[in-house]
Amino acid sequence: MSTAKSSGGSFAPLAQPVFAVLWAATVLGNTGSFMRDVASSWLMTDLSASPAAVAMVQAAGTLPIFLLAIPAGVLTDILDRRKFLIAVQLLLASVSISLMVLAQTGMLSVSALIGLTFLGGIGAALMGPTWQAIVPELVKREDVKSAVALNSLGINIARSIGPAAGGLLLAAFGAGLTYGADVASYIIVIAALVWWPRAKNANDALQENFLGAFRAGLRYTRASRPLHVVLLRAAIFFAFASAVWALLPLVARQLLGGDASFYGILLGAVGAGAIGGALVMPKLRERLNADGLMLGAAIITAIVMAILSLAPPKAVAIVALLFLGGAWITALTTLNGAAQAVLPNWVRGRGLAVYLTVFNGAMTAGSLGWGAVGTAVGIQATLIIGAVGLLVAGLIMHRVKLPAGDADLVPSSHWPEPLVAEPVAHDRGPVLILIEYNVEKHNRSAFLRALNDMSQERRRDGAYGWGVTEDSADPEKIVEWFMVESWAEHLRQHKRVSNADADLQGKVLAYHSGPEKPVVRHFLTINRPGKA
Repeated sequence: MSTAKSSGGSFAPLAQPVFAVLWAATVLGNTGSFMRDVASSWLMTDLSASPAAVAMVQAAGTLPIFLLAIPAGVLTDILDRRKFLIAVQLLLASVSISLMVLAQTGMLSVSALIGLTFLGGIGAALMGPTWQAIVPELVKREDVKSAVALNSLGINIARSIGPAAGGLLLAAFGAGLTYGADVASYIIVIAALVWWPRAKNANDALQENFLGAFRAGLRYTRASRPLHVVLLRAAIFFAFASAVWALLPLVARQLLGGDASFYGILLGAVGAGAIGGALVMPKLRERLNADGLMLGAAIITAIVMAILSLAPPKAVAIVALLFLGGAWITALTTLNGAAQAVLPNWVRGRGLAVYLTVFNGAMTAGSLGWGAVGTAVGIQATLIIGAVGLLVAGLIMHRVKLPAGDADLVPSSHWPEPLVAEPVAHDRGPVLILIEYNVEKHNRSAFLRALNDMSQERRRDGAYGWGVTEDSADPEKIVEWFMVESWAEHLRQHKRVSNADADLQGKVLAYHSGPEKPVVRHFLTINRPGKA
């Protein structure tokens, strides 16, 4: 099976007007967000010198993403994505307007700053999965990977410009104007979304509702072992690496003696380093696999944390954060790429939302934890502890290999339509599916191993219960059974089976010795007399 190649290289998506306009608008929007974040983090150091309070701003921004990423992924699949994005942009604009007014009038307090940062985090949680999900709508199929890479590049362009610009505006004109610049960026993004000539969603008889889609996403995540590995690696790395982000405002102010503009320059150095890391990534991937890249990212991040703990000259700190940016983008793209590679299209948004939940959960818990440690033992000691912990964790996790992600997850559509005597209501259920195999005694152990592997596929695609039984009168007759919550969910299950799953089922069928294919039966729940 051939893989489609990009029609014009890494920048081909920018030749498509809709993608180019929305990409440019999101770069400006993200630039404004980074300017807002710089202002908020620095203002907190004015309002409170406590490391725990400063770290709380970081936690307030990431906690909603931890709590709401999965529901946001579900909403992405069931709502009009353009209208949803416009509503989220209006929410974020209202947050920045509130911050601007409070800062300008001198009424901004610690509780108000944390509360509004939390509300902004809710907007970010709702927006993240949706921006990722619309990419295939904006470009040709062969340009999707290039578009995803350009989105990552755009974020880091904003990361390199926004913090520095925010720091300069904050130092020169104050927080009110800095927040005002963020409001202007949302206006630009909203205008681009209104202009986007998006086609209306086609009616789908099997369209999922919120709760059903939510349960399906959780079932897939619970049954996907490759995704579990990615989530574990992400949780460990970001929990330790969050120390440098949680304490960076205090590092800039107390250890390095800088002002708001210098803090912006430090964050800009991270963004510039990330751009550099993205540019050299293809060369690095030729020499290192995903596990090697993650180990390198952990080592470099730990070294940067150790350097910062020594209160180095400002120039040295800037250079160190260039390397931190390169390491950070390496870890982000490696883990995100691994997650995308093990997720089929039907659950990609929800699976990535689970990944974002773990990422932001680790960042939130890490920020709170490192803030508490910083309060207890000091900033320098906390950075040393974080660096040692990250280095040890990186070496241990290097033995837990990331999945290769080379399985063919394109739907195979090889399941025949289920036989029915009359039309079945979509909401009827649960549904019990029985598959009868004839397996010769000498093949029994190998068959059961193959069938056990396939049980994960059944659960990923919609089954909430699975088992295997044998006929007491004929042990060579083995029945596999699984249950799904409704007839509609079983029909969706037919559409979800991938080519990789078909290969797995082929291994199971190789042990079937009957003259015909295994018999498949579908059983529907019957309401008891007196029940509605």
